[in-house]
Amino acid sequence: MKYFLLTIDVEDWFQVENFKKCISTSSWASLESRVERNTHLILDFLDLAGSAPSTSHRPSGNLSATFFVLGWVAERMPGLVKEIQARGHEIASHGYNHKLCSHCSTVELRKDLSESKLLLEDILGTAVLGYRAPSFSMTEEALGILEECGYLYDSSYNSFAANGRYGKVETFPSGTGIACKTLRKVYELPISNLRAGTYNVPAGGGAYFRLIPVRLFTRMVKSILKKQNAYLFYMHPWEADAGQPRVSDAPAFLRFRHYTNISKTLSKLSFLLSHLENLSFLSCKEYIRQYNEPQSLTHMHGNTGYSGTGF
Repeated sequence: MKYFLLTIDVEDWFQVENFKKCISTSSWASLESRVERNTHLILDFLDLAGSAPSTSHRPSGNLSATFFVLGWVAERMPGLVKEIQARGHEIASHGYNHKLCSHCSTVELRKDLSESKLLLEDILGTAVLGYRAPSFSMTEEALGILEECGYLYDSSYNSFAANGRYGKVETFPSGTGIACKTLRKVYELPISNLRAGTYNVPAGGGAYFRLIPVRLFTRMVKSILKKQNAYLFYMHPWEADAGQPRVSDAPAFLRFRHYTNISKTLSKLSFLLSHLENLSFLSCKEYIRQYNEPQSLTHMHGNTGYSGTGF
């Protein structure tokens, strides 16, 4: 059996790093929010994909995903957070206001990581165990703060070296598949990339998924699954929204990266899922629970700092 970890970074179109120089954080509240509508599209897509009749190629059964929710969104739309959970998916943190970890002071990082976690836990009434840094900007300092705040895992390491926003974390293998342990007591679930010689080819989702032809991307995913027992995919709700406002004053390259093929994202994802065989869909916490050391998980769960239920 192979495992597909489907993850969604829940943020609005105006909160992306590509447009930071054009759209100030202070203006967010005055802009048209489309994240609730777009997240519903993804939830409905997952419901439909999970209920599709089983064939030799199409995965069937419950499609459990992990939604990394921005605190700014959760604070304004607690009902959306509850609905995601009610429809069978895991809620994890994406920080509060999408500020890169590498651009935060120690005080800012600790405030962001702790308060975004507590905000989600207050909405849900249960422990929040996972975190993903905006633009994968993880740092060693942030890992230490994650541990202090009681997070069980991080899913921010992207080994594709050509993007300067991506952070660096020092890891070592722990068990099989994509899960590994950092040098601190936090599990790392890295983005899946394809190793080609000495290079890592981006194959985890996002803009790379929209830009690479879907048949080629599917072959890349199959190659990853042959080498390990799981594949981790990421996307954003705005990537399924062809009608979102256009930011005309952003640099041409950033507009190209943001808007290309957003009208085809869900159809491409449907193609990908229907051409992968014998898959099981797990949330990040389910994958760690089933395929890593039980004693370590019990120890980490005991440090969540939340009195509600976790696993």
